[in-house]
Amino acid sequence: MMEKTLTDVIPEFALIDDEKLKKGSLATFVEALQLGGWQPEDMAEIPFTLLIEPCPQSLLAHTRGVVRVSLAVAKALMAAYPDEAAFRYDEDALIAMALLHDVGKLLEYERTANGKYVKSEWGKRQRHPDSGAELAEKHGLPQKVVDGIRYHSHEGDGKRDTVEAIIVNHADFINFEPLKLKYG
Repeated sequence: MMEKTLTDVIPEFALIDDEKLKKGSLATFVEALQLGGWQPEDMAEIPFTLLIEPCPQSLLAHTRGVVRVSLAVAKALMAAYPDEAAFRYDEDALIAMALLHDVGKLLEYERTANGKYVKSEWGKRQRHPDSGAELAEKHGLPQKVVDGIRYHSHEGDGKRDTVEAIIVNHADFINFEPLKLKYG
């Protein structure tokens, strides 16, 4: 049931052709929702960052935006450099990485009784890149995707070793920096 609602809320899961990767990505997301005590619909209210108060975009909008920007950048690079192997990418891995890059925030955040979003006890112990990567690994996702989740943020500086991870890292910040500039 939660899986169906999740695919309704985030239709980009349907863009993953590899059924095993899609299933593992969905399972990772569902477990994060369950561990965090959330429903898929809650993502439309959860802020994607606690660094901007109040945050003008939800975790749902941010996640979907990172998928879209990642795909657009990857396709633009291939169009600009059609013969350059360095820009060839695995589209399914790119989509899974983009979908799951912030899945750990479902563990890192909680909503207080008065409706404010704050770091959870879990989040005070472990940042979302690591918790998201651990869940992805638990659900059998390829190491490339696990590493892309783990290294999408500043923890990954100097560690991103695939074009997909580089693209998701930059897409994440393209979806963050303009908001931080205006509202932060």
